Amino acid sequence: MAIPIGTKAPAFKLFNTEKKEVSLADFSGKILVINFFPAAFTGVCTEQLCTNRDELSFYNTIGAAVVGISVDMPFSLKVFKDQNNINYDLLSDFNKVAIHEYEMYHCNFAMGIKGVAKRGVVVVDTKGVVTYAEETANPGTQVNFAALKDALNKLK
Repeated sequence: MAIPIGTKAPAFKLFNTEKKEVSLADFSGKILVINFFPAAFTGVCTEQLCTNRDELSFYNTIGAAVVGISVDMPFSLKVFKDQNNINYDLLSDFNKVAIHEYEMYHCNFAMGIKGVAKRGVVVVDTKGVVTYAEETANPGTQVNFAALKDALNKLK
């Protein structure tokens, strides 16, 4: 179950693909869309992040920032970001702190792989409160982008 709506968003400090530390506090006063994804270089994850890339102008119009979080190392996320022309930060939660705190920890992903991010999305409002949270029941299922847009439009 994803983090409950109405919860104060847990603070995080994670490294992006440029080896720069990025924190929740960096987005203070902004709407933040956090995309959790199991693994770079996989089909559904690529689709999720590229859909957000293609919708960035919508997010910008409403004053929202976008990030992606997975347990991949920053170095592999950089290659993935470059290959797919991702135009927002991808953050490495290699130590699996944020995925636990946002309740996006997948304890049994596939083929015995444990401890990756679930597929999902969390929206944090300008006051740091979770206003939308979705996790997919199956990591092969895409997030509901229409529901995400509806939730964001309500924050305008």
